[in-house]
Amino acid sequence: MAKQKSSISFKSIDEIIETSEDFTALKEKLKLLDVVNEFENIFPELKKIAKAIKVEKQTLFLNVENSVWKSELNFQKNILIKKINNYFKEEIIKTIKFL
Repeated sequence: MAKQKSSISFKSIDEIIETSEDFTALKEKLKLLDVVNEFENIFPELKKIAKAIKVEKQTLFLNVENSVWKSELNFQKNILIKKINNYFKEEIIKTIKFL
């Protein structure tokens, strides 16, 4: 009796997530979470004065130590945005709000 070849093909979870349109919203949310999680790696010099809280509608919310630093970071907002977007190789952040 000859064995029949199975026509079942298996995909990895990564492959399913990358290729399925059903996971598009999840992938976008994970990217935004990555911005929060990677903030200290992108800006180690800001570790003690600013903490990424969340990203909503391409706006990064940063909790900043005091008003002096808020003002300083506000002047550098475009530089911060550019550095984040370069890090992720796409436009994830359009603006920053300081809390």
